[in-house]
Amino acid sequence: MSAVLDKVKPIIEPIVSDMGCSLVDVEYLKEGRNWFLRVYADKEGGIDLDDCAAISEQLSEAFDQIHPDPFPDAYFLEVSSPGAERPLKTEADILAAIGEYVHFDYYFPQYGEKQHEGTLLEVSDEHYLLEVRIKTATRKFEIEKKAVSKARLAIKF
Repeated sequence: MSAVLDKVKPIIEPIVSDMGCSLVDVEYLKEGRNWFLRVYADKEGGIDLDDCAAISEQLSEAFDQIHPDPFPDAYFLEVSSPGAERPLKTEADILAAIGEYVHFDYYFPQYGEKQHEGTLLEVSDEHYLLEVRIKTATRKFEIEKKAVSKARLAIKF
C-alpha cells in the first residue's frame, strides 16, 4: 500500500516535526481484517503518551481534510515510540547509532554467524565495524553493508 503512504507521508512529516519530534517510520498494513496506519516518532529524551496523543489528534484532523480520501478502507491510527529496540532503516539511523549496542541480521553469514549483537564503532562507505563480546573475549568484526538484512538497536544484558 505504498500509494497510501506516498499520499500521507508528506502530511505526517511536518506535523510530527511541528510537535518537536522526528518521524522514525510510517507503516500502513493489514493485520487480520483490520488496517493500521502506524506512525513512529521520537524526540530527545524520548516521546511520551501526551506527545503521541497530540500528534494523533493533529494527524486525524489533517487526514479528514484530504479529498479524495487516500485510505481505501477504514483503519486504526496508532502513534507511538519506536521502542528501545527500534529498527535502523536509513543511513542516518545507522550513523546516529554509532557507539550504541545494535543487532544485525545477515543475508549470508558473517564470521560464521547469521546475526551479531555488539557495539557499533564505525561506519564507512562499505562496512560497519562492530565490537562483539563472545564469552569472555571481545572481537571487532568488519561487516559488509550489503550483508546486513536488518539492523536495530538492542538491549545489552
